[in-house]
Amino acid sequence: MKYSALREEFGIEVTKGNLEELANLTHFLQNNGDGGHLFEKQAKAYIIKVSEELDVLEDGSQNQYALPIEWDVPFPPVKTPKFTFVDLFAGIGGFRIAFQQLGGKCVFSSEWNKFAQKTYEANFGEVPFGDITKIHVDNIPDHDVLCGGFPCQPFSIAGVSKKNSLGRDHGFKDETQGTLFFDIVRILEAKRPKAFLLENVKNLVSHDKGKTFMVISEALKEMGYSLHTRVMDGKHFVPQHRERILLVGFDKAIFNGEEGFDFPSMPEANHKIKDILEPKPDPKYTLTDKLWSYLQTYAQKHKEKGNGFGFGLVDLESISRTISARYYKDGSEILIPQTGKNPRRLTPRECARLQGYPDKFLIPVSDNQAYRQFGNSVTVPLIQNVAEKIVNQLDF
Repeated sequence: MKYSALREEFGIEVTKGNLEELANLTHFLQNNGDGGHLFEKQAKAYIIKVSEELDVLEDGSQNQYALPIEWDVPFPPVKTPKFTFVDLFAGIGGFRIAFQQLGGKCVFSSEWNKFAQKTYEANFGEVPFGDITKIHVDNIPDHDVLCGGFPCQPFSIAGVSKKNSLGRDHGFKDETQGTLFFDIVRILEAKRPKAFLLENVKNLVSHDKGKTFMVISEALKEMGYSLHTRVMDGKHFVPQHRERILLVGFDKAIFNGEEGFDFPSMPEANHKIKDILEPKPDPKYTLTDKLWSYLQTYAQKHKEKGNGFGFGLVDLESISRTISARYYKDGSEILIPQTGKNPRRLTPRECARLQGYPDKFLIPVSDNQAYRQFGNSVTVPLIQNVAEKIVNQLDF
């Protein structure tokens, strides 16, 4: 049975009320025989619930669902995986694409944002589970690699500045996000994957005079993992200056701290923004006279004050600034010049390309949500290059 047909029959459309049911169903179908038993009971209960008129057996099974699913999605699960991994704080699946292309199979995913869940399901045929803080470790399958870009707002320069201005705490004192890192720790402690790959903003290293990064590093080491860290720039793979801290760990009980891992050498950074542009973008992406006038006035005001705030008009032969989740507001950080008219913002497809997503990646959400999603995402080819070095150390 094709996934698209099953999707229509079961009405797989993520809502607040059916998230966990759909997550269990899709995880069961993807991982049947490979950790799928953890989702089987709930998945079959959901099949019974929505298939009252179908010939469903008392135990919730049905012949057509016992057959392999034909995954007609852009990024189907690997049929004969070399290793398994879990995708935490999954976003729209940048880590998943990277690890799947290396032969890995994702056996569990978690992402709290409903719009990101929609994009994830459309591309992978799997609905991620929600709030990781509410997921017990017993409900997560065993896996070889744990990966995730844990929430960076408490550690980012922008996030810290905003919270300081409001008189609010940040970092590990931030009760809403700062402690989410410890969900990674508790999963590492319980499941003992062979390795992990984590990503965060560059500012994590210097936050609170280095104390935050020290706490994170020590917590990972206390779990019995050797730790490798490096700040890397996505500009070596895409036409965007995007520095991020990568944290890689290996279980000392397995590797004895003697793994042969090293971060990959970076290829020459010779990418150009013009290479990712669409030939005929919709006119709606061109800035209005009012917005363009405002951005110019704003930039001039700050220039007179001696700071660098303002819009970023891109040299098409060069690279762009770092795209962020706020890009949906006015697009000012990356503006494309146009002859005889106002500059324009990037299209969602161009944002996808700027992060290294293949063109077959589906964008089923509004432009504003797409801008948020790609602004929050990892740079896929950078992650894949680091992931390849990790996978090379695994004993298949």
